[in-house]
Amino acid sequence: MTTLRRRTLAGLAAAALAIPRMARAETVEITVHYAQPHIYKDAKEAIAAAFARVEPGIRISWLTSPDYNDGLQLVLRQAAAGTGVDLSFQALNRLRVLTERGLAQDLAPLLAREGDPAALGYTPNILDLGRIGTTQAGLAFSASNSIAYLNGALLDRAGVSRDALPTSWDGVLDIAARLSRLPDAPDPLFFDWAITEWHWSALLLGQGGRWMNPQETRFLLDSPEGNAAMALFERIVRDGRMPNLTSAAAQQAFGAGKLGMRFASTANLRNMIRTTAQNFPLITMPMPVIDPQKGCLPVGGSAGVLMARDAAKREAAWKFLRFATGPEGTALMARNTGYVPVNQIAIDDPQYLGEFYRENPLYLAATRQLPITIEWYAFPGSNGVRISQAIVDNLARIVEGRAPAAQVVQDTQREVTRLLPRAS
Repeated sequence: MTTLRRRTLAGLAAAALAIPRMARAETVEITVHYAQPHIYKDAKEAIAAAFARVEPGIRISWLTSPDYNDGLQLVLRQAAAGTGVDLSFQALNRLRVLTERGLAQDLAPLLAREGDPAALGYTPNILDLGRIGTTQAGLAFSASNSIAYLNGALLDRAGVSRDALPTSWDGVLDIAARLSRLPDAPDPLFFDWAITEWHWSALLLGQGGRWMNPQETRFLLDSPEGNAAMALFERIVRDGRMPNLTSAAAQQAFGAGKLGMRFASTANLRNMIRTTAQNFPLITMPMPVIDPQKGCLPVGGSAGVLMARDAAKREAAWKFLRFATGPEGTALMARNTGYVPVNQIAIDDPQYLGEFYRENPLYLAATRQLPITIEWYAFPGSNGVRISQAIVDNLARIVEGRAPAAQVVQDTQREVTRLLPRAS
């Protein structure tokens, strides 16, 4: 009996020890990268917590980068070193680089395995945000466009009616002049121009212009629309008395009530609400579009790119990507950021976001602009990041008063043309 009992206890102990080992063996850990944690952190953590309730066997290890350009370089370096991430949320205009380098896996077969994409909330327009040529390089996670944030208290002091907000840049600059005449006048406005060319392109596209010709053989900043957009930017800086700030400093100044208007991505909305809640009423309005027939706005945001090579990690990363871009994940993303939802079910089904938009009208400015948005353009070749930086560096010359608009157009045209692979 003693020997049998010892064997039984030993067997039970061995089994007890085996259970944790088995559980550990069945847990798959994936490395997921995303940029801009100051915007996305709350959303990503909320989505991960919800995902863990339905997929407890998948553990997520986060890797972050300050911005999209840094994120692309990080992923490229890791891929070259053989230590690549399993899933990366990249800027929509950087999917082209990852696809052309063979790093973005085609998601079309995985989507087909799930059934009809439209029935899952992935409409053709949503899928197009992540498509490069014939490759479904990513699934859109977030979408943004440019909106205006206004300090309601300062507008009241300047005698501006909240029911008659401007729809043109002339109207915006008129408000800027009125704000500048207030006692203890704040800085009237700030237009986000740095980091990438994305936000500034709202001025170019709003004129009906484009970055490149359809054949992608010529940069078009020296077009009539490009010249007009740069001249308008010069007016915004000069007539709007725009301070030379970083985006982060502008965020702080606006939250402190020292800046009357800020033109920036809707991605900043939740942070704006937090930082202004105790200081003044926040107002949002659509971005003025110059040409009502041809004008449009760029879509910003990110898409999840599947990069895992290990079969188990690949399957786990796909499950997380599907959840993050599905109805529940999209709703959590929208609630925790300010980005526009990119899953049609989340948009249409009241259980996800219907009540939210009714209770949070500040979020509506971005959704009202969706009909005039187009894709975030990705420059051809391997110099996309350098082209973005060249454009930003030249915009800085206007902000700093070092060069007039016409000269900046000429210099930017020349510099970018050198960086394009098929420029003429």
